[in-house]
Amino acid sequence: MSALPPCPKCNSEFTYEDGSQLVCPECAHEWSAQATETATESAKVYRDAAGNVLQDGDTVTVIKDLKLKGSGGTVKMGTKVKNIRLVDSDHDIDCKIDGFGAMSLKSEFVKKV
Repeated sequence: MSALPPCPKCNSEFTYEDGSQLVCPECAHEWSAQATETATESAKVYRDAAGNVLQDGDTVTVIKDLKLKGSGGTVKMGTKVKNIRLVDSDHDIDCKIDGFGAMSLKSEFVKKV
């Protein structure tokens, strides 16, 4: 049995083939098998708000005040974040911010230092 790639939309592992298409039974997303092969060959490029390419370990600055869900605090504009980790998720950056702890940020709200 061949291993099919997970759904690119919801990451479900229950994909199946329907002719030349791949189908996800959980979200009903359909895509071609050739598109999956070319997508896996090219690595995702993460860019900050200014268009600079981000890499693991970079230092970035927050470009606007970010309200935190749950704790009621705010990460202020100009806060420096060191040693970021890039992840393939809705929020592209995992990091630790002094005074707030571990959190995830979107790359569109940071600028590379």
